[in-house]
Amino acid sequence: MGRVPAGGPPRDGGRAPSVARLKAYEGRPAAVGGVGKDPVNAPMIRHWCEAMGDTHPAYSGPDAVAPPTMLQAWTMGGLSGHEGRTGAYDELLALLDAAGCTAVVATDCEQEYLRPLRPGDEVAFDSVIESVSDRKTTRLGTGHFVTTRTDVRVGGDLVGTHRFRILKYAPARTRPRARRPHPVVNRDNEGFWRGVAEHRLLIQRCTGCGTLRHPWLPGCNTCGGPDWDTVEAGGAGTVHSYVVMHHPPFPAFTDTDEGSGAAGPYAVGLIELAEGVRMVSNVVGVPYDKVRIGLPVRLEFRRYAVEGAADGTLDLPVFRVVEGEG
Repeated sequence: MGRVPAGGPPRDGGRAPSVARLKAYEGRPAAVGGVGKDPVNAPMIRHWCEAMGDTHPAYSGPDAVAPPTMLQAWTMGGLSGHEGRTGAYDELLALLDAAGCTAVVATDCEQEYLRPLRPGDEVAFDSVIESVSDRKTTRLGTGHFVTTRTDVRVGGDLVGTHRFRILKYAPARTRPRARRPHPVVNRDNEGFWRGVAEHRLLIQRCTGCGTLRHPWLPGCNTCGGPDWDTVEAGGAGTVHSYVVMHHPPFPAFTDTDEGSGAAGPYAVGLIELAEGVRMVSNVVGVPYDKVRIGLPVRLEFRRYAVEGAADGTLDLPVFRVVEGEG
């Protein structure tokens, strides 16, 4: 397998590197002998479960285990990084940068769980550059998919694997249209979107314990039961929390009655419905800098230009500030 000189890759002046040169990085380590900054611990498990709304009893008490989906949380290095990181991954990204692939977007991840992690487990890991794709052209631009694989161990035993894939690309020169991306519709949430098409906001209800849940899930987080029915939300709610998005600019998310429609900041609200569940949506009727926690809002359905919709538009649930409260 080919090697890149220790001083890093030469600059290519914007020319695309050969696929063979990029694939020479496959199998090279991205991190060796990495160690988790903290042991698996109950406070982090509690914070995770509270953030996710996961109340499964397996994640609390004296015999608690960590939610499997926390796997990556125990290996993250934070702002200071890890001492075991190698230069190969940075060299690969620099090579792509030199070829004009200066933009990056995370595309997907895959995880495998071999045994539960428990408080007190000391996590170690190794990461490898698993694959670099051929040159691909996407709507974002042209570039290469880069996949890293992280093997997580406790006491030398493999407990899980995390694959993370990014697209490193040269941005397309065409100006994007001001259309929202199409919501992901799958077998677990298609009932929710059927309700939206009928201008009804449906909430799942476990038929075993009666717990309401949103977003839609295949099973109940409280009792684990797989059976459910729905209740229709009345539409009243309050802003539980919110963030203001400044970057990247996306004109499709700036409503014309709240601003100029130009690419600029917009608010994303976490709305607590009167029924007790929360959902992420737009707060409309006020500028982004007037959104506040506790603001009363009311459900409405608004039509937007949406990529991939049958007629180019889709009705989506949003929340309008109650008149007189803006």
